[in-house]
Amino acid sequence: MNVQENIRNQVTTNSVVLYMKGTPQFPQCGFSGATVQILKACGVQDYTAVNVLADPEIRDGIKAYANWPTIPQLYINGEFVGGADIVREMYEQGELQKLIDSSAGR
Repeated sequence: MNVQENIRNQVTTNSVVLYMKGTPQFPQCGFSGATVQILKACGVQDYTAVNVLADPEIRDGIKAYANWPTIPQLYINGEFVGGADIVREMYEQGELQKLIDSSAGR
């Protein structure tokens, strides 16, 4: 499986996927840490976090997959939501919570 197929598999078989620098327990950049905190504030406890620092192919591949140059990147139900700024803006407007709630079938 090539890196693009691997990414496609990750985002389509998990309801919430966060590509980030570091881990949720130990983020390696402020933007990744902020996104983790936003997910926590939205009540998301079970999500797949992919540490791009641990795999250079994934780090480069995710940028090409979404045609988005920065990390973190959030995916919900296989769809690219955005990076840290977009996630924060959606959270502040209440849109992220609605998206998360609808993805959980609530």
